[in-house]
Amino acid sequence: MSSRIVKGFNEYVGVEAAKRASIRKIIEREFELYGFESAESPIIEREDFVAPEGNSDEAVRDVFRLKDRGKRELALRYEFTFQLKRLAKNQKLPFKRFQIGSVFRDERIRAGRTREFTQCDCDVVGSTLNDEAECLRLNKNIFEKLGMPVKIYVNNRKLINEILVDEGVEEKDREQVIREIDKLDKLSKKDIADNLKRIGYEKVLDVFTGKDFEKYNFYSEVLELKKMCKMFGVAVEFRPFLARGLSYYNGTVFEVWSEELGVSLCGGGAYLVDKVQAFGFALGFEPIYLLSDVEGDKVEILVLSLDEAEVAVDLVSRLRDCGVRTSLLMDKSLSKGLEYANGKGVGKVVIVGADEVAKGKFKVKDMVSGVEELLLEKEVLAMSNR
Repeated sequence: MSSRIVKGFNEYVGVEAAKRASIRKIIEREFELYGFESAESPIIEREDFVAPEGNSDEAVRDVFRLKDRGKRELALRYEFTFQLKRLAKNQKLPFKRFQIGSVFRDERIRAGRTREFTQCDCDVVGSTLNDEAECLRLNKNIFEKLGMPVKIYVNNRKLINEILVDEGVEEKDREQVIREIDKLDKLSKKDIADNLKRIGYEKVLDVFTGKDFEKYNFYSEVLELKKMCKMFGVAVEFRPFLARGLSYYNGTVFEVWSEELGVSLCGGGAYLVDKVQAFGFALGFEPIYLLSDVEGDKVEILVLSLDEAEVAVDLVSRLRDCGVRTSLLMDKSLSKGLEYANGKGVGKVVIVGADEVAKGKFKVKDMVSGVEELLLEKEVLAMSNR
């Protein structure tokens, strides 16, 4: 029996797991501050709900399919948005929900992309322009808290469609043209032009890389969004070729890009949920995890009991009551205990032995500087405020 992890999946422990937990806490906290409520939904759904017939989106094509003992056609969720159709029923509008969890896509493995990944979704069902701007401000706050400088790019799918109609692109070809121009952040203009030439629409590229948009009616919606964003204190930049690949977007679309590496960290836009206007986005947890310098919360203090269990347990309880992340060791020698603390990156070790109990003071060793000091119990407890 092999215990190897299936290709495209990962597991995390120690420092890595702690970092992921810290990032998640930052994101959850910001979602909650903006009035979004948490939701949970099944990982497994009926296949016809996950991947409806006729839906040709790339993400849908990559759905993991499976069967249960009853031979029912099932699938793993590939995102959270489609489940909103069910979650939003009978909810008072606007319905603001967030969800963080695993989603699955049976796709080619490449750098920064796995088959199971954490998605952080945030959506408003029954949205207005105000909600769109507020969501963009929420993104700004999240990345500031993560210490990641970003740019927010916006566009409008109605504007894109208006341009395509004006340029004579036939309806049957529009999705393909949209997919090509959306690659301008990844491929050269020449490559995109060559791809469009094969279907006879290479001239539209000049429009999407130009500057003359005032003549289009739906450009006014871009200007309105920018005006609202300014009121919310968030700067956005118009990117006319930004389309977002999913076909269900019907208005504003946006992406958040890392200024340092030029990769997308978040994307979203306007769409319909059972004929109700909605707006939402998904944060790319995996690239954020790879790029962020956020550190995980470590154990702050290790209490090492040297045959003084009762005193040690009481001290640990008091430290935890003060909110200090504290670990307790009762079966290690001094040397082994210090070795363990060093390996786990613990900041300080409080030694509870016969001498310490007799003196009424505990020896505290700083594992970074190596400095040792004798402290009263009240002084040990006060370390939580240092």
